[in-house]
This record gives sequence, C-alpha cells and structure tokens, in this order.
Amino acid sequence: MASSLPSPSAAPPVAATDLPPEELRKALRVMVLARTLDERGINLQRQGRIGFYAPMEGQEAAQVGCAWALSSKDWLVPAYRELAVALTRGVPLRQLVDQLYGSRADLTKGRQMPNHYGFAQYRFVTPSSPIGTQIVQAVGLALASRYKGEHVVAVPFFGDGATSSNDFHAGLNFAGVYRAPVVFFCQNNQWAISLPRAKQTRSATLAMKADAYGFPGVQVDGNDFRAVYRAVREARERALKGEGPTLVEAVTYRMGPHSTSDDPGRYRSNEELAQWKRRDPIERLRLQLAQEGHLTEAEFEQMQEEARAEVARTIREAEVEPPPDPESLFDDVYRVPPPSLVEEREEFRDLLREGVIKP
Repeated sequence: MASSLPSPSAAPPVAATDLPPEELRKALRVMVLARTLDERGINLQRQGRIGFYAPMEGQEAAQVGCAWALSSKDWLVPAYRELAVALTRGVPLRQLVDQLYGSRADLTKGRQMPNHYGFAQYRFVTPSSPIGTQIVQAVGLALASRYKGEHVVAVPFFGDGATSSNDFHAGLNFAGVYRAPVVFFCQNNQWAISLPRAKQTRSATLAMKADAYGFPGVQVDGNDFRAVYRAVREARERALKGEGPTLVEAVTYRMGPHSTSDDPGRYRSNEELAQWKRRDPIERLRLQLAQEGHLTEAEFEQMQEEARAEVARTIREAEVEPPPDPESLFDDVYRVPPPSLVEEREEFRDLLREGVIKP
C-alpha cells in the first residue's frame, strides 16, 4: 500500500481545487495549530498536569481536509483523536484545553476522559471509547436529519481497526440499504494500537469493503490536504443528491503513540516512522504553497510562532481553573430529581461539610 503513495521527497502535482490560496493558507494554519496543541498535550500528560492524551500527529491533512469540505450544519461524529476536526469546525481552543484538564470550566464537567469532548453548538458529537460505536450513531443522525428535511450529511470518523468492528458492518449495511446521507471517513493510520494494517484484513484496500454494501469506496492519500478535500466534497455532494453513502479511506500515519498509555517502540520500527515523517502532511501543504508562490518561509515561521503563543497562553489561562464542584455529580441526569436523589445530595453536602469527603 505504501508504494502507491506519492514520493515523500517533494510535493506532488495536485489538480486544481475550488479553494483559493488564502483558504489553503487558513487550512495550513489550522493544521499547525492542531499539531502545536497535540505536542503540548503529550507533554502535559508526561508532566502529570493532565491524566491522559490521545495524539493525532501525522493526521492533520486527513482531518482538516475532510472537515473543510463540509457545511457547518453537517454532523461530525468523531472517535477520540479528532482534535483538528474540532478546530476546523470552529471550536474555541480554550474549550478544548478546558476539557483536557476536566476543570470547572470544562463543558463536560470533568466527567469524560481527555480528548472525549463534544459540542452541541458545533454539531460535534461526544465520542465514546468503544471502537466503532460512532458509526451506527452517524447513520441514525443522517436518517433523522433527512426525515426532518435537513439538507446535511453525517460524517463518522474512525480508524482502520474499527473496520473489523461489528458496528462498522452493521452501520455500512444499514446505510447502504436506506441510502443514508453519510460520508464514512476512515483514517487508515496503519496501526490499531499495536495491530498493523497488514494483520487487520486480507482486503487489498479498506475502501473496497464498501462494495459489499452497495455503495462506492474511495482510497485517497490522507497526507494530501487537497486530495482529501476533493474526495470528501464529492462524497458529500453525492449524498445530498440522494445517491447514498460513500466510504472514504484516507491513507495516513499515526506518528505518535496510540495514547500516552502506549509505547509504539515495542511494535514498530524507527525506519518505518522515519519513512512516514518524510510524508509529513504539514510539510506537504507548506511546500505546495511555497512552490506556487503563495507562502514564504518567513510567513510559515510566523504561523508556527503564533500557534505556539496561542497554545501557551490558553494553557496558562485554563490551568488556574478550579476542579468541578463536587455536587455537580448529581446534575444533568433528571430534569426533576427524584426525592431519593435529593436526599442523597443533602447527605453528600453534610459529608463535605464535615470533611469526611474531600473535594
């Protein structure tokens, strides 16, 4: 599979897109910002300042390219690695960092693991850790939206490992039967934790799995922003015409660990990592813009510096937030709390007041 990708030594020629140079520069800024926060996320966990982190370094072009091709009304149904998708949709950096800390400012009130953020305002569904569950949820969202007369699509994000899950097969089959307006976006980053793509399936590609369910599958270079953008844009247009779903396989690479609980050095070689680093998606788009006369080295360095400053400032502001109010654990389950819960809350307050329970 790797041999079918463009040479990593130079930016390959790319067919024209509808995106003007300034749009491409904006996309590159989001990619740089995502990587900057991603690098800090790992460091924060290693320093004991947050409890967990799932990095996405190397997948910036796949995520930003996909999200850039969508409408702000389309449903995003992520896994737990879609930081760049959230930034592209417009989620404020501060809200993402607050969730990593699980502080009182966190919209999920500290109830979710880091990277498990959701934002109703941006139609960005809160992910769950079990693999593949978001796939069937996205199909349901797509069908419900169509029933309500909304001209939108739903996009579930998942990895190569999820294509072996029950929900992948159930979701694609159901979507195919009912021509659901879904763009299934698979980020084939080569590793499902420690299981390599070669041991995941005997299929020549993951995209070809769509054939069994009666709709197209498209494999694209996931490290080429423009290629991803085109593929998703075309899949979205097809879905909105009533022609049904598309499975887009973006071939990319997870440069970092699966999470901060993982040591990728135990299952993959440094040579493999070095090969993929030469295909760096940020460097790819930077070089394309430079060759086309739309970006200077000084402008790119300024872009990086601004991202570092923004992330550093946001972390400083978020880190001083206090932890969630302990009593908030009684909120948001019932619209009208039953008497038993009211009684438990009063007992909890007494224990806090007496110091038996430490906040």
